Amino acid sequence: MIVKFFSRANCPLCVEGLQTLKLVQEDIPFDINIVDIEQDDDIHEKYMLMIPVVEKDGAVIQYGNLDYATLLEQLSS
Repeated sequence: MIVKFFSRANCPLCVEGLQTLKLVQEDIPFDINIVDIEQDDDIHEKYMLMIPVVEKDGAVIQYGNLDYATLLEQLSS
């Protein structure tokens, strides 16, 4: 399974969110594809107010303040 993590540089909430996602990764095997929203105008416009954003199979499963319990539940189903 590949999980997309949308973020950008100089985003403290993104750093914290990636740490949370990596904790979940210790319990569930998946790959993280980190996407810098500033490299694509369409993605930037779509997610600039939501980052960090976690996507699985093209669907947003959580954004903003990421929490372990929600990510674990969504990624294990």
